[in-house]
Amino acid sequence: MRLKDGARLYSVLHPAALATPGRRPVTVVLLHGWTLDSRLWRQQIADLPTRLGAPIRLLAFDLRGHGRSSAIRGADATLEQLGDDLAEVIEQLVPHGPIVLAGHSLGGMAIMEYAHRHAAEFARRVVGVVLVSTSAEGSSRTSYGLSPRLARVMRILEVQGAGLLARSGAWRPHRRLMPLLAPGVRWLVFGHRVDTSWVALTASMVGNAPLCAIGGFRPSVDLHHRVESLVAMRGLPVAVLVGSMDRLTPPICSETIVRELPDAELQICDEAGHMLPIERPDAVTDAIVSVIRRAARNRRRAPKPHRPRTAVTGDDVATPTG
Repeated sequence: MRLKDGARLYSVLHPAALATPGRRPVTVVLLHGWTLDSRLWRQQIADLPTRLGAPIRLLAFDLRGHGRSSAIRGADATLEQLGDDLAEVIEQLVPHGPIVLAGHSLGGMAIMEYAHRHAAEFARRVVGVVLVSTSAEGSSRTSYGLSPRLARVMRILEVQGAGLLARSGAWRPHRRLMPLLAPGVRWLVFGHRVDTSWVALTASMVGNAPLCAIGGFRPSVDLHHRVESLVAMRGLPVAVLVGSMDRLTPPICSETIVRELPDAELQICDEAGHMLPIERPDAVTDAIVSVIRRAARNRRRAPKPHRPRTAVTGDDVATPTG
């Protein structure tokens, strides 16, 4: 799809089959993390229709500057831009019906920006949220598995290095080096138990990210602080997942989110790292299913305005089984 500013986002919409007449099935919009792409969600895309047992639409897209989407200009590499992009994606590809947003890492931060910058649309369209391995406090809690003092030094060096990468354009010279970098990727983003296919997929996604995106978004992540914006999610079904060994967005990040959303379901996945959609695909899929079912129950209980008997509404969630 093409955005209003000319940027192109690679997106795949999986339409629902056998939807109930007069009802629009829920659409789950999947947002991947920094330096990754929509392949992150391939297990959830494969499993959700069967696991839910009801019509569902799935929309996955590569964020601006990532995967097969067009490269970024320096000024575009911000979370604010990603929040605006999400608003356009919804407007163009999901103009009607209820939406559940699921975001991993940077994708979760983009959801928070969307809730902050497009509050009316968020309140009108979104019926549930799943936040996976993400933070409302930027990288202030990122530890890299190091001591607090060393982690602070590492964050400073990372931000400074990101400035150089941001000016390097759409080159991907690191793609050829990913086999050599795979052990570092394994240690940084995975937990105790790791399958080689997980590392291969992650290395492929990172290798496909241009240098301008790798470096360009890092300052915006560092400045991200949207704890107060979480209020927009109160009253919605929300699931928050994090790995106990996450070195980038450790459990304390999720605990901050849950303090602001006391009704949210928090799941800490034992011995898992940052890549939960790959490491713990069933846990992530189950969390999305739970949010959809809770949203359906909420909408059934909500009082409906009086309509003439001949009126037909198209905004009800197709009720899942179970």
